[in-house]
Amino acid sequence: MKLLRVGPAGAERPALLDQNGTLRDLSALVPDIDGALLADEAALARVRAAAAAEGDDALPAIEDGGVRIGPPLSRIGKIVCIGLNYHDHATETGATIPEEPIIFMKAPDTVVGPEDTVLVPRGSVKTDWEVELAIVIGRTARYLDSDEAALAAVAGYAVAHDVSERAFQIERGGQWDKGKNCETFNPLGPWLVTADEVPDPQALGLRLWVNGELQQSGSTADQIFGVAHVVRYLSQFMTLYPGDVINTGTPAGVAMGRPEPKPYLRAGDVVELEIDGLGRQRQEVKDA
Repeated sequence: MKLLRVGPAGAERPALLDQNGTLRDLSALVPDIDGALLADEAALARVRAAAAAEGDDALPAIEDGGVRIGPPLSRIGKIVCIGLNYHDHATETGATIPEEPIIFMKAPDTVVGPEDTVLVPRGSVKTDWEVELAIVIGRTARYLDSDEAALAAVAGYAVAHDVSERAFQIERGGQWDKGKNCETFNPLGPWLVTADEVPDPQALGLRLWVNGELQQSGSTADQIFGVAHVVRYLSQFMTLYPGDVINTGTPAGVAMGRPEPKPYLRAGDVVELEIDGLGRQRQEVKDA
């Protein structure tokens, strides 16, 4: 299933995209798309049954002309991010291939919809782009002992844009948090695609364009630590709960890895990104 949320920011309602590309309203069936729904197998079964209904029994359609697509998940518990998780990205930045996953956190309030504005922070000169595969957790995961158990904890996947301010991240002292947690720095969606529709999360193409020019083109096959490894690894250090999100890193092609003058984002730029089967995002960049 392709689950999503539509409507004004803060007042989104749950929906799904059916096999014919029609938006269907789920608000009479479930209150929202969140961790509670993802952990409730009976509720998900009702949604699947309703999604398959046709004719008079079909879920009501939503006129999609001009409707805002919000983040596909509400009440996110935490966003855990994996740094330097693609061989080609580590190479372009001159970094050593990590022996274990590099972990940092993003605040849930960085999440916006897939077509919402991205804001360049005040004083920023190095705002960068990063297309990433996001994992959405559907079962409580702690001390998992196998890749099979890790994948069983995954509810689905989404497109994430891990926007980063490199000067704040690297040049201003401390850890990476200052460059990762500015407002609007985690567009998510358009859909949460359930795991059954992504048979191999290590075979997904990722692409990102700035002003129509292709900047990133990679594959999750190039991940240093794959989806199952990441979920299992994280569960040794923290409990993952339904509704938590994991951003799994970005392939080569970020502005930081380019020759001078590096083409960091400025107001007026347009960023577009997509992952095979998971949908497409488009953001206009403005000054905060």
